[in-house]
Amino acid sequence: MSYLSIIKNGIVKENPTFVLMLGMCPTLATTTSAINGMSMGLATMAVLICTNFVISCIKKVTPDMVRIPVFIVVIAAFVTILQMIIKAFLPEIDASLGLFIPLIVVNCIILGRAEAFAAKNSPVASLFDGIGIGLGFTIGLTLLGVCRELLGSGSVFGLQLLPETYNILLFVLPPGAFITLGFLVAIVNKLKKA
Repeated sequence: MSYLSIIKNGIVKENPTFVLMLGMCPTLATTTSAINGMSMGLATMAVLICTNFVISCIKKVTPDMVRIPVFIVVIAAFVTILQMIIKAFLPEIDASLGLFIPLIVVNCIILGRAEAFAAKNSPVASLFDGIGIGLGFTIGLTLLGVCRELLGSGSVFGLQLLPETYNILLFVLPPGAFITLGFLVAIVNKLKKA
């Protein structure tokens, strides 16, 4: 399997948002705007890439009895570093995403990829898997955020596109997340069958 096909697999065939339906908590909670969705996706992707690489490097020296706790410690270390960087350099993103950054530790996408891919493949392949799955997650969250922000507040990335009279408040509220995700999953399934 080539590195390009590993990336394509994460974006299309094993897209965490639209195909595997993993990481639904941050997907539904942080996508009230395009910038929030993209920021959460990029944050998760950074942790995923680093975690996959390190876990693949230490897999041979990690005893099976403590494999999962070691994986979680590695994930938590990278999330802590990421949170400190975001707090220091991106306070607006820190304020808008808040608690969802530390919750990346328990995101099933990261632990799932560590167990399913990084623990069984080379560090370079695991790095590319992190990039692919991370891009798939980022694309999914950004697309969901774009749809919700456009329909709910008439803007995309803060740029006003529709007048206020066309805004549908439902889409920036929690039920709007479920409705939008449902339609996007249906569209992705239709495109995959075509």
